[in-house]
Amino acid sequence: MSLTWSAKDHKNANQSAATGQKRSRNDAGNKVTVVLGAQWGDEGKGKVVDLLATEADFVCRCQGGNNAGHTVVVDGKEYDFHLLPSGIINPKSVSLIGNGVVIHLPGLFEEGDKNEKKGLKGWEKRLIVSDRAHLGMYSLFDFHQVVDGLQETERQAQEGKNIGTTKKGIGPAYSSKASRTGLRVCDLLGDFKDFSARFKNLVRQYQSMYPSLTVDVEDQLKKLKEYSERLRPMVRDGVYYMYEALHGPPKKILVEGANAALLDIDFGTYPFVTSSNCTVGGACTGLGIPPLNIGDVFGVAKAYTTRVGIGAFPTEQLNAVGELLQTRGHEVGVTTGRKRRCGWLDLVIVRYAHMINGFTAIALTKLDILDVLDEIKVGVAYKLNGKRIPHFPANMDVLQKVEVEYETFPGWKTDTSAARKWNDLPAKAQNYIRFIENHIGVPIKWVGVGKSRECMIQMF
Repeated sequence: MSLTWSAKDHKNANQSAATGQKRSRNDAGNKVTVVLGAQWGDEGKGKVVDLLATEADFVCRCQGGNNAGHTVVVDGKEYDFHLLPSGIINPKSVSLIGNGVVIHLPGLFEEGDKNEKKGLKGWEKRLIVSDRAHLGMYSLFDFHQVVDGLQETERQAQEGKNIGTTKKGIGPAYSSKASRTGLRVCDLLGDFKDFSARFKNLVRQYQSMYPSLTVDVEDQLKKLKEYSERLRPMVRDGVYYMYEALHGPPKKILVEGANAALLDIDFGTYPFVTSSNCTVGGACTGLGIPPLNIGDVFGVAKAYTTRVGIGAFPTEQLNAVGELLQTRGHEVGVTTGRKRRCGWLDLVIVRYAHMINGFTAIALTKLDILDVLDEIKVGVAYKLNGKRIPHFPANMDVLQKVEVEYETFPGWKTDTSAARKWNDLPAKAQNYIRFIENHIGVPIKWVGVGKSRECMIQMF
């Protein structure tokens, strides 16, 4: 049998490949819509997801853990979500926690039970959990939280500064995953004797690094056994489940990102970032979705900028403007209770987020917070040593030194909270929005002017 290919063989193979590629693209299945933060988090992603989830068949979380929080207001009731996808409110949709999420089981059930008292019914029957998701976080593996705190203390002592983590154990949980010593949902639901041995080894590993760490192993394992039985009915093979959803009948599938582009482990303001990929690639790796199935990618940005914790913040306003934004915007972290730092809208970071994610449209939230200002500034470029730089700096020492170039707009001095369509907005507010849209080069699809679902103006 000859192993030599003729020109004709190559031609036939190429034709077959081309035909196969065309067929696979036509039969790629359902497209997913992805909602991502375009700043440092807290942009109001939950509200956008809630809006889209009213018509979604599936709502999926792809990364992060309960270090992030979304607040959703429906019919005057305020729901707080940390692990549960915001779409869990929709009784007609299925919510999926993907393999890219690190799951804090006590927090998951506590969160569900707490929201159930507010009116969230039947959530356990609508929740699917990937068997490949990692277990971690502070109360499931209590030592992850303790280790997080110990690491912050060591950073402060050795370097004179810390990262400003939420101390929810996210970093240590993802570290266990990366070092291949982590434990997954499938492990918990498998041979519990084997799981217990691996759990004890993980505890010993951390205790060798942190001698002051104490863990009641038997108590933890007892709790884990109890949680496993409550969790079991929800668990599925996440990859196969998503494949079936993508290639079955037409479905609307929504992916809800946690955190935001500037907190991404690869592209964010490292080291002051989270431990997962909260850009569009995280939707693929965190759910097992091929890039071919990614449809619309919606970025969410506030009409100003906030960030929690430590790190460079070029447009931060340590003055009366910053205090006004913090007070009017009720800028307090849902998860940590920490006050958020506030400043002018920074279009350099939003444009940078677009470079990475390829947004098809933007949701601009909390426009109403700017209603009382006489003038409003927007950061449009960074200068270093007097010269504009075309990129977003990777080095945080450099980012600390940049000078922001601003455009200044007159304030509209009008209450916009009752606006429900574009023409209801003052002309000056419209000009502000159009400038943002043109500068980023992405259309603004929604404008938020209040907390509730009804306060999102849809532009197209």
